[in-house]
Order: sequence, then structure tokens, then C-alpha cells
Amino acid sequence: MMDFLDTPIEHLSSISEKKANILKKEINVSTFGDLLEHYPFRYLDKSKFTKIREIASEETYIQVVGKAIKKEILKGKGQRLVITLADSTGTIELVFFQGLKWISDSFVLGIDYVIFGKPTFFNGLFNFAHPEFETLTSYKRTAIDTFFPIYSTTERMKNSFLTSKALAKYTQEILSLAVNRIEENLPQYITKHYNLYTRERALREIHFPKNEENLAKAKIRLKFEELFFMQLENQVKKYNNKSANKGFVFSVVGDSFNNFYKNNLPFTLTNAQQRVVKEIRNDMRTGFQMNRLLQGDVGSGKTLVALLCMLIAIDNGFQASIIAPTEILAQQHYNSIKNFLKEMPLNVCLLTGSSKQKERKPLLNALAEGQVNILIGTHAILEDNVVFKNLGLAVIDEQHRFGVEQRAKMWSKNTTPPHVLVMTATPIPRTLAMSVYGDLECSVIDELPKGRKPIQTTHLFDRDILTLFNFMRKQIDLGRQIYVVYPLIKESEKMDLKDLMDGYESIVREFPLPKYQISIVHGQMKAEDKDYEMQRFKEGITNIMVATTVIEVGVDVPNATVMVIENAERFGLAQLHQLRGRVGRGQEQSYCILRTKDELSQEGLFRINTMCATNNGFEIAQADLQLRGPGNIAGTQQSGVMELKIADIVLDEPLMVQVKDLATQIISHDPLLKAEENKPLRNYLARKHKTADFSQIS
Repeated sequence: MMDFLDTPIEHLSSISEKKANILKKEINVSTFGDLLEHYPFRYLDKSKFTKIREIASEETYIQVVGKAIKKEILKGKGQRLVITLADSTGTIELVFFQGLKWISDSFVLGIDYVIFGKPTFFNGLFNFAHPEFETLTSYKRTAIDTFFPIYSTTERMKNSFLTSKALAKYTQEILSLAVNRIEENLPQYITKHYNLYTRERALREIHFPKNEENLAKAKIRLKFEELFFMQLENQVKKYNNKSANKGFVFSVVGDSFNNFYKNNLPFTLTNAQQRVVKEIRNDMRTGFQMNRLLQGDVGSGKTLVALLCMLIAIDNGFQASIIAPTEILAQQHYNSIKNFLKEMPLNVCLLTGSSKQKERKPLLNALAEGQVNILIGTHAILEDNVVFKNLGLAVIDEQHRFGVEQRAKMWSKNTTPPHVLVMTATPIPRTLAMSVYGDLECSVIDELPKGRKPIQTTHLFDRDILTLFNFMRKQIDLGRQIYVVYPLIKESEKMDLKDLMDGYESIVREFPLPKYQISIVHGQMKAEDKDYEMQRFKEGITNIMVATTVIEVGVDVPNATVMVIENAERFGLAQLHQLRGRVGRGQEQSYCILRTKDELSQEGLFRINTMCATNNGFEIAQADLQLRGPGNIAGTQQSGVMELKIADIVLDEPLMVQVKDLATQIISHDPLLKAEENKPLRNYLARKHKTADFSQIS
């Protein structure tokens, strides 16, 4: 039997097939349940009316009551109907561009009407464009509650009379049919313990609340439900992964690890690094395949942690691999790991799309025979002809750039899937990590190596160019090197490239040969030319590197202590933070200078001020989350986070933590939800995923 909420929306007698199609296309509403989950974004207090003379803002929806005293159809570029409404304080025009005859016939002069809409200020006067309207008599007859819901709509919907008021009417109709027909999806022990409304009551009160207290309780129930099921599904995925994927047991910490740790470790591990290595080590000896996310700020030492874990794999007779999203990053991992292991008899190799055929064949043979201990590379590692003898640990850098399919390909590199360590250099706020990566265990490196001086970040305007040049000269006189970065956005590549070249020419004029040497790097250059310029800068031959964001992930140059970011207002917070992380790698004081145009938007100023206020990547990510929303951070558009309809992962963090603990507890005791008390959960998930076999939900 079909669940009541799965009833197609066109089963409502008042919704035609045409309107049903518009609802599907415009707001993704195709069932009764979809419409009930199209929650109001605000509520109108129906007891309040605004006098015409009191209208002072375009910001909000209001109600006006007045008499229709004039109506006329005006011709110009297109016909429009103008109706003049009057109350005791003045008059206002109602303007309509669609359905002119029907609306004109609906308005009777001399009759009182209630007008609902958002005022528009035009030619020095306020008016209403396509407001909702009804007679005062009808309004008094149908007014049920003080709080009336306001729903988001689109222009196409409004043109088909699918207004906020129409949506309220359809919702009311569904709720009148829904008495005792909305099945509860939370067990009684949960609703009782947390004092939650029933699902049916919550849906009634969210749309037509009796009072503010009821509205607040409805919101709590629906937010709880939304976040809880997201976390429950994450826990189910974790359980399914564990059940399906037995893992290698790394029982030994042997010579490779101990030799490196005692004799070759370049610096003492931070407490955070030590904690994370233990977490990963414990995972790898359970007999279940590890799937763990490693988060850490720029320069926190994730690569070193990954290397220590790879050495444990080698000590247990296995190979290890790192896959990176770009050749530059793969090369950097290769260089740093080769350097770390230079005193040890281990074979580290690099495989990228640029690897020549004559080098590739012997490498692949050595890999298949087990002579390669660590393979570092790009997507090239995923190719079918890349065969490991015994891959035990796969490290994936910059998780958000790799899809599920690519991760699965790494799993297939061994008959028993290797342990997987996923790394991200983009710090992710706790709430977002719990949502996006909820099916992964999570480790966080939340401190930087000792001795690192915080980078000093300063904001300069375009007009401060002389101040900037003077500072750059002083730093070069001290023997330091400088990055100057320009944006390169695909949509405006030509303009950006011109900015870069103009900037380069002005720097060359200000820092002339032979006293100063300048490199330039951008994406339009040949790979060998880029590498040549980067190498010159790395070796200290050039004082200044003028570049685009190609250096966002690039070579480490400890002597580079100044990062100048031009047109900084055009960068997102995450990218600004990544670029700033190119400096501050050595013992000297480092600086980041954010140069912007003289006039900044409020959002631009917020980003700049945030960067100047903190070096903490997690704080910056939190600010980014508040600014842009979860769907635009760290590639999370594909994560499903944006499916949240009422909860807010920033504001509702305490609730998120609460429901995650509850979901973890439930699945640990009843992983397949077979207990009678968990039947509502099992039924709901089965319906949601259109499968009766709960164990297959993933």
C-alpha cells in the first residue's frame, strides 16, 4: 500500500496537470510529502496591517487593506493593469503584467481588499507588483490562525497563479486529508526521551502554528528528524563497509617505522600528530578495512603522518600509495618523501600522466613484482595496467577532487581492499565534516609544528602601492623572497592574464635588473617553462615570483616569507588561506599582504577582515561556511548536504552532535534495525531508498 505522503500532487482536486508539472520543475514538488516539506520561510502576523503612508521599506512582505478606487490598462512596451488602492492615509498603485482581464474583472471598484506582497520603490513612489489579493469579507471568513505561512515561489509559478497563498491552500487541503495518516518515523523511545512532537503534529504546526511556542517545538522536531536520519544513514554505511570489507591486519610496528622514527624524523611530532598516528594504527590492526579522513591545516604535517602509516604497511609486508589531484602536488609529495627516506633502503617511485613510456614499463614491472615500496602519483595510478603485488594502504590527497568511483578503483587494486586514508588540506568545520564525511572516521591535526611563527596578515588598498613596494624592497634586502599572486578565473581569463602581465611589467620597472631577478608563472606556459621558473625561485636565483594560483599547491620555499595577493577581493576564503600557506614554512617571520580595490563590498570586507583576524584554518572554514553555505565549500556540492530543508549545520551544531551520538549508539546495538522498537526507522529507510532489504542501504 502506498504511503499517504507518497501520493502524487496531482491527486489534489485543485491542482491541474499543468500546475503539477510546474511545481515539479520549479521547486521539485511531486508528492504530498514534498509539499509538506516545502516549509515556510517566514510567517505573517494576520492581525497586523500596514497603513499606506507607513510603507517605508522594500525589505519585507506586508498586508495593506484599502478600497479599489480606480483601474486602467496602460499601453507602452507591453500592456499593464494599474489598480489604485486607497485607505485613510493615502493611495498606492497595484501593477499587474499577466492575466490582465481576469484580474481586472476580479477587482470591483468601491470594494475593500486585503493586499499582500513586497512593496517596490519606483519613480519616487512605492507600489505593489503582482501582489496577492482578496476581498476583506473573504479574508475575514478564511482567516484561521494568527500566523500565516509565507512560501518561496518563482516568477513562473506566480505567472501560473501558484502563489504563496495558493501553496498555503494546497498544504491546508493535504493536512485536512492527513488525519491519522502520517506514519511516525521515530520510535516512541526517542520521541518520549527528547520530548518531541509527533511527526503529524510537527507538520501541522510548522505550516499553521497556533502560537510561537508551538512553532518552535515543530521546528525542533523536524530539525531533529532531518539531522538524525542523515547521521543514521552514515552509521549504516560505516557498518556495511565494515561488514563487507574485511581488512588486512597490520600487527607489526617494525624496522622501517622504528628506524625512521628514531634516526630520520626531521622534527619532533606534535601531540596532535602523535594522537592521529595512534588512531590510524589502531584502525589498521582491527581486521576491518580502514576508511579514515585526515584533516589538517596548511603546514600541519599531514604528509609526515601519512608516511609513518605507510611505513607500518611496509613493515607488515605490504606496498603503499599516495594519489594526488595534480602533477605538481604529486611531485611535491614525491620530493618530500624521497628526502625523508634518503637514508633508508626503500624504493619510492613517481607515476603521472607525464611519465615517459620508456620509464613507465620498468616501473610497472617492478611494482607488480613488489620491488616498489611506495608509489606516488596522479589519476594515472588508477589505470588498469597499474598492478600492485600487494597494496595495503592507499592515501588519497584532497578528497573532494576524487569521486566515489575513483576511490572504488583504488579498492580494486587488491583482492582484499587496502586500508584507505583520505587527506584534505582544506580545513572543514566540524559540523560539515560530520555531514559530508559522516561515513568515515575522522582524525584532526589541530596544531602546527613548534617554532612556527604566525603569519602576519595585512590589508592594503590599490592606493597603497608605494607602501607595498617599499616593504618588498626591505624584505629582499634582508635576503627574503616574495610571491605576488594574481587571480586567474576561467570566465575572465583574458582580462586576468592582462592584469598579471600589467602587474609583472610594473614590478619589473620598480625592481629592475641586474639588482633584482623576477620569475613569472601562469597556466598558459609550457610545463617545462613553468618548472624552470619554479626551480629558479626555489634555488634563490629570483627574488620575486609573479604568478597565478598555479602556485596554490606547489613547491615549498622556506625562504619565501612574503605573499602578496593582488585583487584579493576576488578570491574565496579557502583559496586565500591556501595561498597564504605558501609562506611561513621556515623560521623567519612571514607576511601576507591582501591588496584590494579601494571600494569593497560588505562580503569582500568580511573576507579580508577574517583573514587578517586569524590564521586558524578551521575558524576560516567556519566563516566560509556561514558566508557561502555548505554546498560551495570543499567540493561538497555532491555530498547531499544541500538536501537539508529546515536544519542548519552551522546554527544547529549542538543538535547535530546529539543526533550523531544517538545514531551511533543505535547502530552499534542493532546494526540492521531488527529490534521491534526500531521498526519505524527500518520502515522509513526502506521506503526512502525504495528497498525492503535494509542491509543493502548504502
